[in-house]
Amino acid sequence: MNSYCCWMSAALTTTLFWYVGFADVSGSYGQTLPQAPCDTCVQPAYHVQCQTVYEERQVTAYKLVPETIVEQRQVTRRVPVWETQSRERRYTVTRPVQETTIREERYMVQRPVFETQMRDCSYNRVRNIVETAQREERYTVQRAVWETSEREERYTVMRNVTETVERERRYTVMRPVVSYQTRYADQGCYVDQVSYVPSAPLRRGLMWMPAAPVANPVAGLVQYQRPGLVWANVQAPPRQVVTKVWKPNIVAQQVPVTSYCPQEVVQKIPVTVCRQVPQQMVRKVPVRTCRMVQEQRVRMVPYTTCRQVVERVERKVPVQVCRYVQEERVRKVPVTVCRYVQEERVEPYQVRVCRMVEKQETVNVTRTVCRKVPVTYTYRVPRTIRMRVPLTQPCCGQSAKVEKKEDALQLVAAIEVGDRDKQ
Repeated sequence: MNSYCCWMSAALTTTLFWYVGFADVSGSYGQTLPQAPCDTCVQPAYHVQCQTVYEERQVTAYKLVPETIVEQRQVTRRVPVWETQSRERRYTVTRPVQETTIREERYMVQRPVFETQMRDCSYNRVRNIVETAQREERYTVQRAVWETSEREERYTVMRNVTETVERERRYTVMRPVVSYQTRYADQGCYVDQVSYVPSAPLRRGLMWMPAAPVANPVAGLVQYQRPGLVWANVQAPPRQVVTKVWKPNIVAQQVPVTSYCPQEVVQKIPVTVCRQVPQQMVRKVPVRTCRMVQEQRVRMVPYTTCRQVVERVERKVPVQVCRYVQEERVRKVPVTVCRYVQEERVEPYQVRVCRMVEKQETVNVTRTVCRKVPVTYTYRVPRTIRMRVPLTQPCCGQSAKVEKKEDALQLVAAIEVGDRDKQ
């Protein structure tokens, strides 16, 4: 199409140049050339006017049409598989172990010892011998006279003697032990600190500031300011404010710390022991004695003479005596000691474990594909051309030739521009 347009523009250009040249040489179709133009015909008799021309063009374009395509694909998917595993948990426990030991303990006892002793209890026995005789005689009659007298009797008794014996007892007590540690305490106090607080600003102006120390109200520091003119708030002189400020004072102190330490204590315990001691006692026993009083009589009858014979009667009485003998004995006391032994134990438990297994599956995958479809449409392209419009009628015949030549040249230029736009 472009080559065709080029060919048509070339043919038209050739025809127009031929026509213009023929018109210039031979006049109006074989007429003679006119004379030279006059001075009045030299002046331009036209003006240039712009005009918009719309040209129609056809363009082939491609539009995208979406299409849905279903494809089958092999997909590897990881599927969780739960399994139960047996595991062992090891841990350490403290087990109490009780040990029993035998300890010998010595102690003193009072053992009774029984002894049999023979005591002499012999006594005198008086036996009467009666004799009868026939004669006259004076006889003496024994008249019985009873008398009561006291007699000392000695005997042995067992007296209880109580004695206190000390026995040792050992035990462990917690004795407080006082130690001193160094600790630091803040024994500071509040002190008065003077700070300068500026007054409320009154106005803003340019004022002369002499060289003077200035207190910073925020930091509380004193700074030196150079003299000069500054924009500042004209205000009253700062006022002094007394505030309480804590002044620290770190002091080292010795603080007693009480701790308890085990200590073995030996305690003597008094034990009361009772023993029996033999003791000789004397007591007065009342004894009734019969005393015979002689009385002389005279009679002629037989008489009886009573003669007393003293006989010794031996008597041994066994007496059982108890005495206490101190004896040392040994007894075995069981002592139980508890100690802790660490042992390792194994506890089985079940754990569910997730294992990922690969699984092949065929799935349908929907995919959208864009397809190009050719579409032809026409659009109009605006183009501006310049045209010469005559103002007055020329005075000579050359003006018409000139206008024809210029119109032809303008038409050729427009055709070239249109062809170039189409390309």
